[in-house]
Amino acid sequence: MAVPKRKTSNAKKRSRRAHHALKPVQTMTCPKCQEQKLPHRVCLSCGAYGEHQVLTTDI
Repeated sequence: MAVPKRKTSNAKKRSRRAHHALKPVQTMTCPKCQEQKLPHRVCLSCGAYGEHQVLTTDI
C-alpha cells in the first residue's frame, strides 16, 4: 500500500485547494421583460428564449 514519505505542507495543501472556491452566478437581463435570468436559458417570467416565445403563460 502506498504511504506518503513526508507530511504534505500547509502551503502545498492550500495551493491545491485554491480552485475550490464558489464562483458568483452570472445573470443577464431578458430582452423582452428586462428581468434577470441565467444566460442560454428560457426566461421564467415571460417564457422567451432570445426572440422566440417558447413557453406560454396560459393556465
